[in-house]
Amino acid sequence: MIRIELDNPARDDVARLLDEHLEDMFATSPAESVHALDHSALAGPDITFWTAREGSTLLGCAALKRFSPRHGEIKSMRTAAESRGRGVATQLLTHLIAQARRVQLDDLYLETGTQEYFAPARRLYQRHGFTECPPFPGYRLDPNSIFMRLILREVP
Repeated sequence: MIRIELDNPARDDVARLLDEHLEDMFATSPAESVHALDHSALAGPDITFWTAREGSTLLGCAALKRFSPRHGEIKSMRTAAESRGRGVATQLLTHLIAQARRVQLDDLYLETGTQEYFAPARRLYQRHGFTECPPFPGYRLDPNSIFMRLILREVP
């Protein structure tokens, strides 16, 4: 059974997964277009970090960064290579969206790559209602980035 819990991004197995994530991002995108955070940045006070585990085995991770009182950003969604195809990313994303609603965010944003490597992630986000949008705070137009938004609550 997969469980999703708050966790420490500096935990050994998590830090290794995040290092692998960063390596892939730098291998896939130009350095100036890599917006992934390392484990120390993911421990910041404006970030909530979860892992998905089966027993003690790390399956994946995801983080929610608040960039304003009403807006959040998905950071560092990653499924361990040996766990892909099992629905881990879907479970993490569903959990993250539910948590964003629980803390009453109006919108949830993300940045992902334009390269084919990121196509499965883009499809996952689209299936969950995310649509393309302009860059949000902290970003600028970049041909290597796609920005997406999920409206959680319509603001009058």
